[in-house]
Amino acid sequence: MTHTEIPPFLIALEDAFNKAMISNDVEQISRCVTDDWILVTPEAGPIPRSRILGVIGSGLLSHATMTKVATHACVMGDMAWVTGRGQNTGTFNGDAIEADEYITDIYRRVDGEWRCMLTHLTPVASTNGLGVPG
Repeated sequence: MTHTEIPPFLIALEDAFNKAMISNDVEQISRCVTDDWILVTPEAGPIPRSRILGVIGSGLLSHATMTKVATHACVMGDMAWVTGRGQNTGTFNGDAIEADEYITDIYRRVDGEWRCMLTHLTPVASTNGLGVPG
């Protein structure tokens, strides 16, 4: 498989992860991620699962929408990754938030089930049309 062919099961995993995130239900989200899941953001760097789920569980962070369009993927044994572009809306600390990001999710098969072990976010920067910021 080339890295640009997106296996249907990875699209389904990403869709389930998006639905879990907009449910704002910590139990649903937990079923999509490994116990050692890390979220990497430009604002805070690596954030452990417990911190993210705690912020969501407290209501400090909530998502209203979340979409991802996968553009690249690879499956190698019990590991897989998918990269694409995502948008989401919601609230953080009572303020509206909106994001347009490049997202990479790394999945690991755990006891026969695929779960996300790392999510890396990179904001989409405005470019000069050549892919160069400016």
